[in-house]
Amino acid sequence: MNLSKAVSLAFPGDMWILLAVALILCAIGFYKYVYFLSIGYGWAIAGEGIVLLLLFRTTVTPVMVILCLLFVCYGARLSGFLIYREVKSASYRKTLKTVTKTNKPMPFFVKCAIWIPVSLLYVAQITPVYYRLVNGREQDIVLPVAGAVIMCFGLLLETLADQQKSKQKKENPNMVATKGLYSFVRCPNYLGEILFWTGVFVSGCSIFSGGIQLIIALIGYVCIVMIMFNGAQRLEGRQNKSYGAKKEYQDYVNATPILLPFIPLYHLSKQEKEEMVHEGEKKA
Repeated sequence: MNLSKAVSLAFPGDMWILLAVALILCAIGFYKYVYFLSIGYGWAIAGEGIVLLLLFRTTVTPVMVILCLLFVCYGARLSGFLIYREVKSASYRKTLKTVTKTNKPMPFFVKCAIWIPVSLLYVAQITPVYYRLVNGREQDIVLPVAGAVIMCFGLLLETLADQQKSKQKKENPNMVATKGLYSFVRCPNYLGEILFWTGVFVSGCSIFSGGIQLIIALIGYVCIVMIMFNGAQRLEGRQNKSYGAKKEYQDYVNATPILLPFIPLYHLSKQEKEEMVHEGEKKA
């Protein structure tokens, strides 16, 4: 296969439609740059799911319809939850101001430097499903069905985690959520995110035509997993500043895995790791 043919397989003409949709829906980040990675992210994924259904409406199979609708459900739930939380939660608005605090307005070209790469990433994330629609092979339904099940589980986990956290923070605003799903892992919403995109990758991992398609799909999957680990690390740092003096908090974080259940990975923050080492040296 020559290079031009490989490139045409990796970047079919209608992929640019998906990118245009992601760019348009992510543009809300020009109002508040954090929206590139939050509300705009949810809108972009939902929009791409709708576009996939429209582009392949004459050939799409029931299983693929489900996969595309899961994108819509995922994006709508995420953006809706984020908007609701920002409007209703004063504590979240305070946290958002702290995280995004800056002395100067962000220059337009810097916002563009965020906007374009994240839009490309959002397209890469959905490519396992997109390439299956492009490449065909309707008879291969085992992996799409398995992927859909994993995606549903991840979406359900995220939804329940957000609901449980909101309820527990109302009951005890001076402590992190520790009950329900949070008794197994400290960031079950991030775990749900990872599971959702794992399902997406699984749904298309037998369909890639050429190495470039596989590389693009892997970039989307690996990047979102890394973003979730980074998000858990930053959350740990913020929580340690707010609750680190509480013995109840220290007992919880030292006994509950941060992101992956049943795996004894308790800390991602460098500061936390150093403190644990110092504590161990003192006890020794």
